[in-house]
Amino acid sequence: MIDIHSHILPGLDDGAKTVTESIVMAQEAAEEGITKIVATPHHNNGTYNNFGNDIAQAVTALNGQLEKENIPVEVLEGQETRIYGDLLNDLENDKVLSLNRTSGYVLVELPSLQVPKYTTQLLFDMQIAGYKPVIVHPERNQELLENPDKLYRIVKNGGLTQITAANLLGLRGKKIQRFTNQLIDANLTHFIASDAHGVKNRSFHMREAFTYIKKTYGNATAFNFMENSDLAITGQTINIEPPERIVYRKKWGIFR
Repeated sequence: MIDIHSHILPGLDDGAKTVTESIVMAQEAAEEGITKIVATPHHNNGTYNNFGNDIAQAVTALNGQLEKENIPVEVLEGQETRIYGDLLNDLENDKVLSLNRTSGYVLVELPSLQVPKYTTQLLFDMQIAGYKPVIVHPERNQELLENPDKLYRIVKNGGLTQITAANLLGLRGKKIQRFTNQLIDANLTHFIASDAHGVKNRSFHMREAFTYIKKTYGNATAFNFMENSDLAITGQTINIEPPERIVYRKKWGIFR
């Protein structure tokens, strides 16, 4: 299993604080069956800035520690970048990294409450330049939750999304869990990842999430999610089903 979104690098953001914590996280990942973890520290989110070369050095150092500890997990380079106007320019000068550095798949974080007006144009420009933008945890974005048609249009126009394992399992509340499931139902998401920040509060939950997906959606859906992560880190074309709209039924006050 491959996890394309984690905060395992020590001391760079609100994830692991020390190398010891990173090692414990890697041990737990290995126990869940995860063999590769993309380290995606926050960048440009108003609190943390982590540039490409610094991330690369931290990944090399952590892999060395994991090898010494005989932990069968490989850490790959990546980044979780808050959307901003110069993102494309910084991708092209290595300040911003795609997954595994050369894959072209780029994790893009939206603000929690809204979708910036320039989002559609920026995602289009990224695709024209050969990149594949992946909106992370759209299920947590308030504007998308209230108006899922905006996410439908993003996906219809070639954008990709990644949901979080804990959200699928209801660990962040029933409202977010319901929307996460609706994204799967409507083919509006393409990856599942941990967004792990530690082992106590925001852990991996990947094995449990895939058990849930197999039970709820079937083995084929689970396989597609797993294969997509594998394909993405090697820069290959992922499995994509035609997106559908999530219809809001005002009469009942719920999505269906």
